[in-house]
Amino acid sequence: MAEQTRSNLASGRGGGRSGGRGSRRTRGGGEGGEPQADGKESTELSEKVVFINRSSKVVKGGRRFSFSALVVVGDKQGRVGIGLGKAGEVADAIRKGGDEARQRMVKVSLRNATIPHEVVSTYGGARVLLRPASPGTGIIAGKTVRAVVESAGVKDVLSKSLGSKNAANVAKATLTALQTLRLRDEIYRSRGLPLGSATPSEPVVSPAPAVVPV
Repeated sequence: MAEQTRSNLASGRGGGRSGGRGSRRTRGGGEGGEPQADGKESTELSEKVVFINRSSKVVKGGRRFSFSALVVVGDKQGRVGIGLGKAGEVADAIRKGGDEARQRMVKVSLRNATIPHEVVSTYGGARVLLRPASPGTGIIAGKTVRAVVESAGVKDVLSKSLGSKNAANVAKATLTALQTLRLRDEIYRSRGLPLGSATPSEPVVSPAPAVVPV
């Protein structure tokens, strides 16, 4: 009888532990769903993991691994941000990268579903070229550039990545290129010109006098 009682207690303890783990998972899921219920930021923003890197450090007891995640966050309406998170676990690195990207979101100028003009940007050894495209072209870009422009809300663009293929540098070069975009209205306001007027460099051509036959 004593042995049966001990076995029952052991099984009960085991069941309690498994139930505790299950309840922890439920609480974790609830915490992940709280931002969606409280604020609209988590539902409106799209988060994309561009690159995950693993590094190891050799110590006396063996190897210690650490992970870094490059995350792009945007609302697809002209706001985008990039974040790099580092942690001992992949999930923690992605979470840190997403939080940093949300804090560093910037506003970019777009023209409908494309960019207003051609732009070339350089960051470190990476060089990115962006060109506007006609409707229906789509995003002609690589993985890293595509993640940034899609999160910003661009649907039609032509791009070319030149130089380094480092994902972090390419993403930052793409973000820098989007930040340098300017609409015509913004340029007119910065120069103090009324919208739709001819610039002073453009000559004003007067109509030719009518020729009266003699």
